[in-house]
Amino acid sequence: MLQTLPKITTFQEFIDWLPENSDVRYELHHGNIVEMAQPVGEHEEIKGFLNVEISFEIKRLGLSYGIPNQVIVRPDDKDSGYFPDVLVMNRANLPNESRWKKESILSSGASIPLVIEVVSTNWRDDYYSKFADYEEMGILEYWIVDYAALGGRNFIGNPKQPTISVCNLVEGEYQISKFQNSDCLISQTFPDLNLTVNQIFQNSKI
Repeated sequence: MLQTLPKITTFQEFIDWLPENSDVRYELHHGNIVEMAQPVGEHEEIKGFLNVEISFEIKRLGLSYGIPNQVIVRPDDKDSGYFPDVLVMNRANLPNESRWKKESILSSGASIPLVIEVVSTNWRDDYYSKFADYEEMGILEYWIVDYAALGGRNFIGNPKQPTISVCNLVEGEYQISKFQNSDCLISQTFPDLNLTVNQIFQNSKI
């Protein structure tokens, strides 16, 4: 279960408090420190599979991108801090990130061409809070990978079924494309990426 700790805090207080080398993950959601549920195996398999596939595409294209292991995304001037499941980082913009070298904090959408959240029990955060904050930051592409069909019916249909929502930034707002079953994902960041929803959900289990 996702647990919200009662103390309301600023982003800097959260960074100062954040335990090092802890088995428990925490995020800051609008001033509230939230203890994140331990991911289940399937969640981690999908995360790992996407990490490998996207890393291969980055190398194939010779892009100055990377996928760091653990980065804090801080929406500008907000008391929120997120640890995305997969984050593609644009190294060319890192000189503009004042807190990157010492704290692994990114605040500019120009530093993050793609961010991915694999949905777990806290699905409302992915579909509402993070959606709004990533959009406002100007992150060009955001995937919501709902392998267990946990999201609301207005997001993934009725009856619910596993869905990947690809949100592309168009004139400052996310335009959402939904992919299910044998649909091939369409990514503006990696247009040659040839993956279907079934491949992502099934190959990750091999």
